[in-house]
Amino acid sequence: MLGFLRHLEDRAGSIVINGDLFEFWFEWRSVVPRGSFRVLGRLADIVDSGIPVLWVAGNHDCWGGDVLRTEVGVDYHVGPWTGKLAGWHTRIEHGDGLRKTEDRKYRGLRAVLRHPASIWAFRHLLHPDWGSRLAAGSSHASRTYQARDGGRGLRDVALSQLAADPSLDLVIFGHSHVAALERSNTHGIYANAGSWMSKSTYLRIDEQRISLMEWTGSAEGEVLNALDRGSEKALTKA
Repeated sequence: MLGFLRHLEDRAGSIVINGDLFEFWFEWRSVVPRGSFRVLGRLADIVDSGIPVLWVAGNHDCWGGDVLRTEVGVDYHVGPWTGKLAGWHTRIEHGDGLRKTEDRKYRGLRAVLRHPASIWAFRHLLHPDWGSRLAAGSSHASRTYQARDGGRGLRDVALSQLAADPSLDLVIFGHSHVAALERSNTHGIYANAGSWMSKSTYLRIDEQRISLMEWTGSAEGEVLNALDRGSEKALTKA
C-alpha cells in the first residue's frame, strides 16, 4: 500500500478511498490505532502536495473525525458522496447495508454501533488497547470475506440507482470485495474496485475512460478491464 501511494504522488489528480482502509479505525482524544501511522503520514504528504483525497467511510472506519480531517487533511465523508470525478457525475458509497433484505439485521446493528452513546462508551469506558483488540478481533473475518451472492446484490442496487437518476454517469461501491465494471442497460456504469487485500485492484478514472487495474509494482499497473465513457464496448486486456 505504501508503494502504491508513493506511485500516486506525482500521477493522480485526486484520490478516493472508498472505506475500510484499515481493519479498524477509532479516534480517542489523544490516541489513534498504531498500525495506521505510516499510511496516514503518506496520505498527509499527498494532501500537502496539493492532491485532494476523498475518504468515504466504510464499516471498519465509520468512527473517523477530527484526526482524519484536520491532522491528515482528507475530506472524510460519512454516507453517500455525489459530485464530479474526472468530469463524470458520480455517486460513491461504501455499500454496507444497501441490500434491502439481506442487510436488514446489519442495518440495526450499525445503528447501535454508530450511535453517539455507543461511541462515548467505547471512548471513555474502554482502555484503547482493550478497545482496539476487541474491535480488531471482531472485524478480521469481514475483512477477508467475499459477498456470498458474488456481488450481485450491490450490482442490482447500483443499476437501480443509475436507472432512477439519468444525470449519473457512474456509481461506485466497495464492501463486497468483488471487482466489477459494467455498463448499465439504461445509461451509466457501475464499478467496484474489489479487494486490495486479495488482489490489489483499484479503479483509474480519466475524462474518457474508467479502468479496473491491478497494482503490480510497475509504473502503471495492469489493466484488467476498461470502459470508454461513450462506447458500448468493453476494453479487456489482450
